[in-house]
Amino acid sequence: MQLTGIHHLTAVTGNAPRNHDFYTKTLGLRLVKKTVNQDDVSAYHLFYADGRGSPGTDITFFDWPVEREQRGTHSITRTAMRVAGADTLAWWKQRFQDLGVAHADIAERDGRLTLDFEDFEGQRLSVVDDGGQGEASHPWERSPVPSEHQIRGLGPITISVPELDYTDLVLTKIMNMSRVQDYATPGDKETRTHVYQMGPGGAAAELHVSVEPNLPTAQPGAGGVHHVAFRIPDADYKAWAERLNHIRMPSSGPVVRFWFRSLYFREPNGILFEIATDEPMDTLGETLSLPPFLESRRQQIEAGLQPL
Repeated sequence: MQLTGIHHLTAVTGNAPRNHDFYTKTLGLRLVKKTVNQDDVSAYHLFYADGRGSPGTDITFFDWPVEREQRGTHSITRTAMRVAGADTLAWWKQRFQDLGVAHADIAERDGRLTLDFEDFEGQRLSVVDDGGQGEASHPWERSPVPSEHQIRGLGPITISVPELDYTDLVLTKIMNMSRVQDYATPGDKETRTHVYQMGPGGAAAELHVSVEPNLPTAQPGAGGVHHVAFRIPDADYKAWAERLNHIRMPSSGPVVRFWFRSLYFREPNGILFEIATDEPMDTLGETLSLPPFLESRRQQIEAGLQPL
């Protein structure tokens, strides 16, 4: 059984309207699903993706009234978004300058040109030149970003741990990733970031693990990341559930999210992972999308949400 790449990443915002503006108007992503947290229906769960809501392109947000994240290790620290070409990175750098978005200079990282930036809550993001590799892009025709410069999808995702050995064991022996290389951690030349590859590899199928023992433990909050999800074929879902149960990995057990099926568990440094099946995208963000078990409460739920 093989993971096939990043499925989605779920982060936290304390301001849903500003979050919606930034990810649709500044980054030009499409709001492909507007729903609620199925465990807390007072909070939005917003899904942004490419023009078709393609698997592997979703960055999603829980809307919770919380303070800012306190950065540190034991956490997911950076979400990269793939684009094609050095000229596109230059275009994004100019856009960030024009719009007042906090950003760094374009630099090479692990053999790819990368431009780091942050949203209004300090969510750490990057645009990365993937050379046009991987699955075909699906631009959104109503995006404020020209089609040739639009974000193609997610990856790689970077996490921080204080100690590598047990995380490496889970990634390689349980999740069947391959540890392929390492590089100096940006901003800390004394530590290394290790690259783990899934399935076909490439930026859309990589997890980067920074080993940073001198950092404090991160405290969750707005601008932080809740979990990262990895893709599997729907036909493999039962086998993955059985695998986690067989090796006695503490997990959620099977979870049906209506749009896709999930398994949740924490790797040894406490970072929340999800294994998720690909989903059919039938509604693309124009109305509040609810699973059947919440449909009878639609009026009550909608009344408790802020307009976007």
